[in-house]
Amino acid sequence: MKKWITAAAPVKSAEMEREFGDFLGRLLVGRGIYDMEKAQEFFACSSLGDPFQLRDMDRAVEIIRDALDEGRKITVFGDYDCDGVTATVMLYGYLEAMGAEVDYYIPDRSEGYGMNIPALERIVAEGTELVITVDNGISAIEEAQFLHEQGVELVITDHHQPPQDIPICGACVDPHRADDISPYKQLCGAGVVLKLLCALEEDEEFVMEQYAELAAIGTIGDVMPLTGENRYIVRRGLENIQSCQNLGIERLLRSAGVAPESATSNAIAYSVCPRINAAGRMAGADTAARLLLADSPETASLLAEQLEQLNTCRRSAETLVLREVTAKLETDPKLLTQRVLVISGEGWHHGIIGIVGAKLMERYGKPVFIIGTENGEGRGSARGIDGFSIYKALEACSDLLTKFGGHPKAGGFSLPADRIEEFRSRIYEYCRTNYAKMPVYMVSADMETNCRELTSENVELLSRLEPFGEGNRQPVFLLKNCTVRSKRALKDGKFTSFEVQSGGAVLKALSFRIPFAEFYAEIGSSVDILAAAEINEYNGVRSVNLKVQEVRPSDFNEERFFAAKRVYEEISRGEGCDSRLAPRVIPDREALKGIYDAARRDGGRMSAEDMCVYGGDINYCMLRIALDAFAEAGMLQLTADAGRCSVVPVKEKRDLFAQGLLARLKAELI
Repeated sequence: MKKWITAAAPVKSAEMEREFGDFLGRLLVGRGIYDMEKAQEFFACSSLGDPFQLRDMDRAVEIIRDALDEGRKITVFGDYDCDGVTATVMLYGYLEAMGAEVDYYIPDRSEGYGMNIPALERIVAEGTELVITVDNGISAIEEAQFLHEQGVELVITDHHQPPQDIPICGACVDPHRADDISPYKQLCGAGVVLKLLCALEEDEEFVMEQYAELAAIGTIGDVMPLTGENRYIVRRGLENIQSCQNLGIERLLRSAGVAPESATSNAIAYSVCPRINAAGRMAGADTAARLLLADSPETASLLAEQLEQLNTCRRSAETLVLREVTAKLETDPKLLTQRVLVISGEGWHHGIIGIVGAKLMERYGKPVFIIGTENGEGRGSARGIDGFSIYKALEACSDLLTKFGGHPKAGGFSLPADRIEEFRSRIYEYCRTNYAKMPVYMVSADMETNCRELTSENVELLSRLEPFGEGNRQPVFLLKNCTVRSKRALKDGKFTSFEVQSGGAVLKALSFRIPFAEFYAEIGSSVDILAAAEINEYNGVRSVNLKVQEVRPSDFNEERFFAAKRVYEEISRGEGCDSRLAPRVIPDREALKGIYDAARRDGGRMSAEDMCVYGGDINYCMLRIALDAFAEAGMLQLTADAGRCSVVPVKEKRDLFAQGLLARLKAELI
């Protein structure tokens, strides 16, 4: 269950409505684009800014040109994620085309992020005289000192936040430097390299024709905001991709079942980027780099197939870890009642725990710290929600960690395996001290509308906002008080199709998140929906489909739900609750009977959340207390997250108030 947030009804702007019409004008105003000056900033970026506005760009160009002229060996030092791989391929490909003696090095994930001394020792021994970093280097103080002592020149290109002291180097190009005056700061590593190539070539159009698709993939893969220069990079990159200019990208798309000529930013995000990342997660990122550099169809096909296999292995590894996480939670359900989820396991692949952490956060609606241990070392990944800073939580435990970094929504860290339990306790204590009431996982809509307003003409206008991505997502709408007209199963029940009516119009809605067996809204009932709107064309007829993200009864009281859930977790943690809440916490015999009968009728299909949402006027805390009491008495089986509860036949009546959970709560609260 997530808290729904809808942008406040926008103040009307006559200027915006004249230019964009009522529907799109309101949407733009709701996104903070409230006048034509702001609209011009959003829509009109048609070139990159002057690359020489970036601090040290002139010096970087001078050093690289000198190395080219003198025939010195250059090594591009990259990173194993999608941004690092594309940035590496861009710079290496350009330098090779310029006739340079050039090599590239992408560290294995086990080496850790960024430059490391053992790798640099090998690079120097092989005759490199200039190292150029891409998507890393800004924090490499020790490694830069090593290169300086070896007489090897260093150029850093990066986009991460710099430390107080910049590493020793010939040039350091990073838009986040305190002394950098370039106006656009949101470039990824590949975006910085793109501007470096523009500075070297002095012909932006040529560079965009050759490299925009790689920079676009890096930008999307690193989840950078699609505003300003990034919006222009991705738009131009998609044009290149749709004309199949890079064999490797074309093969990757086709292996994912996507036609290159119709590729969108979403297709890149969900098809290309995961496959490139799979190489760095499961094996070595070099496979992905060689694919993007492939110049023959045979080589590209072979390497694309290898990435497809690695991506399949990545999915299998995720499934295995998720299965083990579930088993651990079933053994210790109290882990889920904590303010955050901290969980660890032996041998969990460090390349995929971040993805697993994101899925756990989505599943359980709270921040997650997941740790894989091997050879006495724990390597962790964390994922957070709005209102809770992962970085600050890690910083509060920094004395236990050998390494950590990140930002409010995500982070990575390492620690000795024998300190994991201490770390867990410290994180719990940090949350207890700083978050008496934890923030709730939220999902938002751009504006409220109805079926009548979502016409083909209005929905087609949304294409003007593309490309969609971070900072410019596909619009999501809130439709309230919709009547369910019909419903049916899709793909053998994996998905749900249903029709809804509001404002006197009917639209088809599709949910790829809710299996048909778990779609509990009855025909004729009234529901609220969060959904994107898309054009569907079939047999020459164009219509609007709703792509549903969330659905629930129109009369659902979310404030009451989240308050009750918080109280239940406080009780489960042993923190107690206000005695005045006893009537809403402790079920009486009639309530117990009703909950038990509902669980028996349902046959174990419904989660506790769904029973609360669709089962009538019942307090979530009271429902969970009752289910826990039944499970304690052996009257039903309950999963750790109360996702399933199935009745167990008993031969004799049991007085749940005589002993156990309900007896303890009565003694404490009444």
